[in-house]
Amino acid sequence: MTENGLTTLPSAHGVKDTVGRLEAEVKARGMMVFARIDHAAAAKEAGLSLRPTELLIFGNARGGTPLMQAVQTIGIDLPLKALAWEDAAGKVWLSYNEPAWLAARHGAPAGLNEVTQRLEGAVAGVAKAAAGS
Repeated sequence: MTENGLTTLPSAHGVKDTVGRLEAEVKARGMMVFARIDHAAAAKEAGLSLRPTELLIFGNARGGTPLMQAVQTIGIDLPLKALAWEDAAGKVWLSYNEPAWLAARHGAPAGLNEVTQRLEGAVAGVAKAAAGS
């Protein structure tokens, strides 16, 4: 499912397992994990409830820097992020922003299509591996 540059895949695993698999896949492909954020845990600490929701922030300077060199504002959307979340029916999903959509959002020149395609392949690959059975 893709909407407004956001790809969402069903996951065959729980939220924690999906993000754990994603983190392992990211590292195996030579990318760096910058942060893992458990939104549900933060909500609980604030006295609020939230279904399981975790964000992984990851990337590689070789991938993102050419985009930032062309359009520095894309740095607000980089590094890449993926969100594992559980819906009201208990189904787990994995969502991420499509790099081509991010590039278009910031007006990156068409000459960067190869860069965005490589980034798209990388994020789609790790997401599919993490969400799969």
